[in-house]
Amino acid sequence: MQAGDQVQVSQSVVVYHHPQHRGVAFDLKGQQGEVVTVLNEWKGRVISPTLPVVVAFGKFRAHFRSDELAPA
Repeated sequence: MQAGDQVQVSQSVVVYHHPQHRGVAFDLKGQQGEVVTVLNEWKGRVISPTLPVVVAFGKFRAHFRSDELAPA
């Protein structure tokens, strides 16, 4: 998985900060977006983040594990 890939959320991931559903539970399962980046370093140092894949759904962005996403 790399920046620019089109992906779909394949597992139930509930967020409370979605711009159209702010403050209430919103399940992202089935939503399609574009991978913005896959985090593997911070300030030149290798890291192993829990949620390394950043996906953009329009202006909204969220972090995921790679097993929560499938190719769109």
